[in-house]
Amino acid sequence: MSQHAEPIASSSGRAGGTGVWFIGARGSVATTAIAGCAALSAGLCPPTGMVTETEPFAAAALPALSSLVFGGHDTVDWALPKRAEALAEQGVLPHGLARAVHGELAAADLEIRTGGPLADDRRTDDELITAFAADIAAFTHRTGVARTVVINVASTEPAPAHDAPRLPTSSLYAAAALRAGCAYVNFTPSTGMHHPALAQAALSSEVPYAGRDGKTGQTLLRAVLAPMFSQRALEVRAWSGTNLLGGGDGAALADSAAAAAKNAGKNRVLQDNLGSLPQGQVHIDDVPALGEWKTAWDHVAFEGFLGSRMILQTIWQGCDSSLAAPLVLDLARLVARAHEARITGSLPELGFYFKDPDGGSPALAEQYISLLGFATRLAATA
Repeated sequence: MSQHAEPIASSSGRAGGTGVWFIGARGSVATTAIAGCAALSAGLCPPTGMVTETEPFAAAALPALSSLVFGGHDTVDWALPKRAEALAEQGVLPHGLARAVHGELAAADLEIRTGGPLADDRRTDDELITAFAADIAAFTHRTGVARTVVINVASTEPAPAHDAPRLPTSSLYAAAALRAGCAYVNFTPSTGMHHPALAQAALSSEVPYAGRDGKTGQTLLRAVLAPMFSQRALEVRAWSGTNLLGGGDGAALADSAAAAAKNAGKNRVLQDNLGSLPQGQVHIDDVPALGEWKTAWDHVAFEGFLGSRMILQTIWQGCDSSLAAPLVLDLARLVARAHEARITGSLPELGFYFKDPDGGSPALAEQYISLLGFATRLAATA
C-alpha cells in the first residue's frame, strides 16, 4: 500500500479533465512542466516550444492545458513550491513565477505519493506494481478526471542485466500504468515498457503508449544533421560528442552504466540515419557548478568530393528542463487524446519527440510530417 495517506480532499480536481501522473514528480522536468502549465493557463507566458499549440493541431481536440491535473510518484519529499523557487533562483523559471503559481504547485504536491522501491523495501515486484497502480487509480477517482497519462521523467537507470531477478524500477511503473488502465509515456532512456516481461501485457492492453528518451538537445541536432550528410552523399568518417551538465542528470549520468543507457539513443540516431555508426564516442561529464544548464559539443569529420576532408562543429548550450517541459506537455495531451479516440498500442507517429522511438523514420523532418498526420487522424475522430 502507499506509504502516504491520502488527503481528505484535493483542490486540483477537474471533472472530465486529464490526469498527468509523473514518475519523478518532484524533479526539475516535472516541476517545470507543472509550473509552466499553470503559467500558460493563466496567460502569464506564451506557449514557446509547445508544438501542440501551433496551428496544425488546432482541430485535433486536444485537452486544454487548463484541464490538466497533476500528481505522481517520487522518493524525495522536497515540496514542489520549494523546488520551483530553487529553479527560479537558477534561472530555469522566470523571476516571480513560483510565487504566481504557488497554489497550483501546492495542489499538485498534495497528489504526490512515495514511490520506490526504497532501500529497505521488502515488497515483491507484483506487490510494488499493485501499490503503484492503486495510487494512480485513486488519483484518477479522487480528482474526477476522465483519464490519466503516466509519464516517466525520473533519472536514467542502468540497462538491466538479461538475467536480473527483478524488474527495473521504470518497468514496475510501466506495468502499474497498464494495470491501472492508463496511457504511458517514457521520456527517459530507462527500460520502461521495453522489458520482455511486459511484452504480452503491452500487446493486450487497451491503452496507447510512446517512448523512449526525449529528444531535446544534442540528439535533436543529430537528427537534423545526419540526414543532411546522407542526402548530400557526404561520407561521415567520425562523429564525437561531449556533454557537460550538472543538476540531477549530471549526478545520475556520472554512473557509467546509466550513461551507457543514455548514449545508446544518441548513437542509434546516427546509425539509423547514416546506415552505420561512425567512429567516435559520446562523453558525459558531471559538472555540479553548471546546475540545471548543460553544454553539448559535437565534432563531425566528413569527406567530400575528390576526398576533400572537412569538419563540422556544433555547440548547444541550454537548460534541459526548459527544453523538455513543453514536449512533456505536448505528449500528455497527444497521448490522452489518443486514448480518448480509442487508439491503442505503441505510437510511432510520436517519434518526433524521442531518441529511440517505436518505429518510423529516424529523420526529424520526416518525423514531423508523421506527427502532423497523427494530428489529422485525431481531428477526424473529434
